[in-house]
Amino acid sequence: MAVSGFDIDVPRWDQSTFMGRLKHFANITDWRTALLPDSRLDEAKALVESCRAGSVPPGTTEEQLLYAKKLYDSAFHPDTGDRMNLIGRMSFQVPGGMAITGGMLQFYRTVPAVVFWQWVNQSFNALVNYTNRNAASPITPNQIGVAYLTATSTALATAVGLNFYTKRAPPLVARWVPFAAVASANCVNIPMMRQQELLNGIAVTDENGNKLGHSKKAAVKGITQVVISRITMAAPGMIILPVIMQRLEKFKFMQRITFFHGPLQVIMVGAFLVFMVPAACSLFPQQCSMAVSKLEPELRESILCHYGDSVQYVYFNKGL
Repeated sequence: MAVSGFDIDVPRWDQSTFMGRLKHFANITDWRTALLPDSRLDEAKALVESCRAGSVPPGTTEEQLLYAKKLYDSAFHPDTGDRMNLIGRMSFQVPGGMAITGGMLQFYRTVPAVVFWQWVNQSFNALVNYTNRNAASPITPNQIGVAYLTATSTALATAVGLNFYTKRAPPLVARWVPFAAVASANCVNIPMMRQQELLNGIAVTDENGNKLGHSKKAAVKGITQVVISRITMAAPGMIILPVIMQRLEKFKFMQRITFFHGPLQVIMVGAFLVFMVPAACSLFPQQCSMAVSKLEPELRESILCHYGDSVQYVYFNKGL
């Protein structure tokens, strides 16, 4: 049915609840959108912008508008409106993550293999973290390089160190080394890639989007939530899958098809990620909030001076 006066920016689902956010992120992290050409994404953006301007093309249906908004949210940065690089989009987490995680879980026994797959994973993560940062806080090429090298070094040190340590441990423990490396690197990679927000603060607004200033405390809260979400995203596949594979490998038919172990792990990781990507993104609202009383004294006083008690909370995009 054709529509007029349609508010395309009103959330389809309640963003204050986990289930509402889960439906939202399941919609915009749909891996199938990563297969679409840029021309199709640009068409979706044009339709969204036309709707915002109040000039919906005649004959456009509500379903078409909702699908255009899905493509727009999946491929364009919420702060800048620029099209994000393909590999850095959350919609690419399933195909990209399943291939890399499957490789880490399959090739964990030798140091060269560990080094290679951790390097690939951290390169992928660095691009994802940069792409999904809060774009209101610019970062220099030197800072990107330092963040990348630090996170990669952390992952390699953790993986190689634990690889040696677990040689005498039960086989299952060694299979969990990749997850330990990924978790530790996330604790470094994300804060380093978004260091400008920690150093200078993240832009905060009132509920109507009016900018109130910059807050380092808000940046710490937002980045901490992103770190927790990313580790949660990887955890089920990298913790449960090794247990499944260890049991499967005891069967004779599995011992005869060792060449299929790698592809099998890639497929199973993909099955985990199809659910875990939207679930992990949904743990916390993307538009994060913080009470004015918890802000830095200077910012708190500035808000009280200009707005009195009318502003009780500030809001900011925590990124993904």
